[in-house]
Amino acid sequence: MEQQEYATGTTRVAGGTSDGREGGARRGTTDAGIAVRGVRPDGPQEGARPEHGRARAGGSAGAAEGLSPDPGLLRLAHWFAEASPGTADDLCAASFGLYPARHFGVLAEPGAGPADAEVSWWHGPTAHAPAVLRLREARPVRGVRRARRDADAPDAALPDAGAGRPGRHRKPERSRAAACPLDRSAAAERRIAARLLLAHPLVTAAGPHADGFPLIRRHRDWLTERFDTLLGYRLVVGPWHARLCKAGLGPGGARRLEHPGTGVPFTPGAYAQLALALALLVDAPEELPLGRLLEAMDTAAPGLAADPAELAAALAALADWQVLTEAPAQADPAAVLTVDRELARAVPAGPPALADDAADLIRRAAAAEPAIAVRRRLAETPAALGADLTEDQRAWLDRHRHTGPAALTDFLGLEAELRAEGVALLDPADELTDLALPGTGMLAQATLLLVERLVEEVRPLPGESAGTDVSIPDALIDGVLGDIADEYGLPAGWRRDYLADRTALRRDALDLLQRMGLITRAPLGTRPPGWLLRAPAARYAPAADLLPAPGTGRHSRPEPPAVPGQPGPRTQQRA
Repeated sequence: MEQQEYATGTTRVAGGTSDGREGGARRGTTDAGIAVRGVRPDGPQEGARPEHGRARAGGSAGAAEGLSPDPGLLRLAHWFAEASPGTADDLCAASFGLYPARHFGVLAEPGAGPADAEVSWWHGPTAHAPAVLRLREARPVRGVRRARRDADAPDAALPDAGAGRPGRHRKPERSRAAACPLDRSAAAERRIAARLLLAHPLVTAAGPHADGFPLIRRHRDWLTERFDTLLGYRLVVGPWHARLCKAGLGPGGARRLEHPGTGVPFTPGAYAQLALALALLVDAPEELPLGRLLEAMDTAAPGLAADPAELAAALAALADWQVLTEAPAQADPAAVLTVDRELARAVPAGPPALADDAADLIRRAAAAEPAIAVRRRLAETPAALGADLTEDQRAWLDRHRHTGPAALTDFLGLEAELRAEGVALLDPADELTDLALPGTGMLAQATLLLVERLVEEVRPLPGESAGTDVSIPDALIDGVLGDIADEYGLPAGWRRDYLADRTALRRDALDLLQRMGLITRAPLGTRPPGWLLRAPAARYAPAADLLPAPGTGRHSRPEPPAVPGQPGPRTQQRA
């Protein structure tokens, strides 16, 4: 199978490692890794893990004088600076591939109706539950459940790793695994490791998901083969980190990067500072004064002026990825950064050295045969809708409507929801997603109320030809949000800034719905411009009333005119 090559100004290194050290995928030269540059003469010896600390800082200042940027990453920094916000998000996904998977969580209500590929989301079984004042326990930090398990420990030592129970988070293991406890535990470990990598593509032995790293190391050969076969992703496993190189989501499939502390979205300038800093850190000494890094950034790209907030966001992201041990709270030039060059070289995943421009890089990174492209959408996005696929991808999904998703449900422990408009893979545990809807916060509650009412107002009636998307009048959005805020805001203790600023509430609620794939912007040139409600949104609304009474609202459907001497259509149907 053809597999996307990734390079940044690169040299190939045999053995599947990111920088030539031992402990990679161990599949020989066929799984060679990519190194941004060779290890410097002053770097650590092969196979040795560098020790952080000021004890190794001798000569660091002198080494810093020789800082030079990686040409591919420097080129990338300029592309980021010139990009629009949406394109910059796509470019980040294509070049770094560090975005998490995103899935719907709640299953459709059992017994609510037929659940097959001929049923539309508009009128099929729903996952609706009243959103108002719904109180649930706070969820732990999002991520795949960790498993502490010694190699010789009994199966009971691995919680939630064995065969699942019906309706629970784990799918039941197949008969072959159930027949052998050792096979069952191995299959559970592989699933936990695969979910962890899909949720967190860079896992380190000392990071927040260190508990799962031994499982990745233990099953690295199997995981490498499955990620390659199913998704076309390259997995590199070294002694201290594991890197799943995702391939981007193509134009319009943006997964924006956010400040890990504040949640503020990255701007094109912040992305540019991130790529520029990384261009210097891949070949930097282990101890590097911040002032020297800033000076080298100015020298390498004098046209990319560093806004303090954008620089702070870039350094915070590098610290979150553990490229830097700690990001300074303020831009103090005297602060000394501790650099992990191995992780710095593991961050780039896309091919800027091969691309002509930003658009070409985004296209190249996401290019794949139809089967791989569709499975990537299923694994990474809330739903794969036929309207969003190319003709050959749509044809493949139609031919493999059941068998295509089945391979991923077994691999990742997800549940398939097949509908006329497309397929969604659900994660009832809400672990394999960076966003959750329904959610526990005020914004998530308001957003769920909004989508419920929008669906009830504009959902097509049975027999109407609606397709995947239905237009939402702007006045309807404003009116529904106003009604929701007036009705539930104060009793539910919603944030007063949202109650006072309905524009901010509208902006953030629509942003959440768009990121979950429940609404989308109308195509350019549409008059008036606005939003489209997508079919999967109906799974969060009450079940459709097949004989709805005419409403009195501005956007309600009128009662069809009655024929003189005969009862109205609805009266006839009800009779």
